[in-house]
Amino acid sequence: MPTEQTASVTEIPIRKNVHLNLRVNGESREVSFAPYKTLLEVLREDLALTGTKHGCELGECGACAVQIDGEPQLSCLVLAVGCEGREIRTVEGLADGSRLHPLQETFAELGGSQCGYCSPGMLMTAQALLRDTPAPTRAQVREALAGNLCRCTGYSQIFEAVEEAARRIAERGGAA
Repeated sequence: MPTEQTASVTEIPIRKNVHLNLRVNGESREVSFAPYKTLLEVLREDLALTGTKHGCELGECGACAVQIDGEPQLSCLVLAVGCEGREIRTVEGLADGSRLHPLQETFAELGGSQCGYCSPGMLMTAQALLRDTPAPTRAQVREALAGNLCRCTGYSQIFEAVEEAARRIAERGGAA
């Protein structure tokens, strides 16, 4: 008769949540989350900022792009614990109250957003471009958005929307 064997089970330590104060879209937000969570997960799951999209989770599609200290970053590749004390800006923070950013306006008017899944990442990346390069060439727009994939538009409408937004911002004498 076979005897019953017991295997020892290695206990996996339960990690406690970290409690941080993140600065998101100009506001301080206290949040508690597991230390292994990406910024994308914390934004969507813990702060209910669902504009930033879950795409490939490999840093290849750009759907999750946000700005960290003004620079476009792929939030699926950034651990949220490393973001304390940094300024995070999501697509929800692009508009000025109820007034859309010129990029949001032109994306809607010129068909730069069809299904809309890539739009938040495109908008955040394009806004950083226009801030740093107020009158970009088509080649500069193409290069800046090279890490943002779109399966709907064929990119022409997106490039046109960015160029038109640059013109509108210049006409208004404002900053991107």
